[in-house]
Amino acid sequence: MIGEAQQKILPRSEKAFQFFSRLDFRELTGRKARNIKDLLAHIKEVPGSVIYHHTHHFLQQHQYLNPEPPNDFAYWVREILGLDSLGEQLASINAHEFKTIAEIRRTFIDILERYLKKKPRIRLAAEGEEFYFVKSVSFIFPTPYRAQDLGEFVEGLRRITIDGLYFHMFESKLRLERGANDFSFWLETALGENKLAAQIAKLDPYTHTME
Repeated sequence: MIGEAQQKILPRSEKAFQFFSRLDFRELTGRKARNIKDLLAHIKEVPGSVIYHHTHHFLQQHQYLNPEPPNDFAYWVREILGLDSLGEQLASINAHEFKTIAEIRRTFIDILERYLKKKPRIRLAAEGEEFYFVKSVSFIFPTPYRAQDLGEFVEGLRRITIDGLYFHMFESKLRLERGANDFSFWLETALGENKLAAQIAKLDPYTHTME
């Protein structure tokens, strides 16, 4: 299961690249928000796995469609509370620019705190339309595929599932706080393919389908 201990059991090999895959489960936290103050308070306190779920689960649900970048917070603020301007600010957050969940959380907090400093009239969600906080729990496991060189790496990419691709591009970077996707890291450190690694690092996976 993903967490602090996972960093020890999922080392980045300096030689062979080990392809991993993942299973994802959702867990209700029992937390809910009915207004912006509630939303802000919970965002400050919930585990990082909750922030990750509400900013990334759309990528998992729509793997074969061109994903739109809105997060759950932006959608709820705009569609349920009717706060269009605030919703647009929350939707404009580009997760590709961040290296950790903590950085994403801080950005949400800053936007919501600035909004509340203006002392707006607090709007309440109707009963049944509150924001329910959900946690993402991932189980990571190795696949049979390993790569010693670029040819084997390409072949591994052809064979792994979308879940494997998702783990190496998103979860390892943000949830394990590795700072970069696994592919770029290995290509640069193990093969010396600096230009290729940089090209993949610049790729914004949030604007592409997983396929």
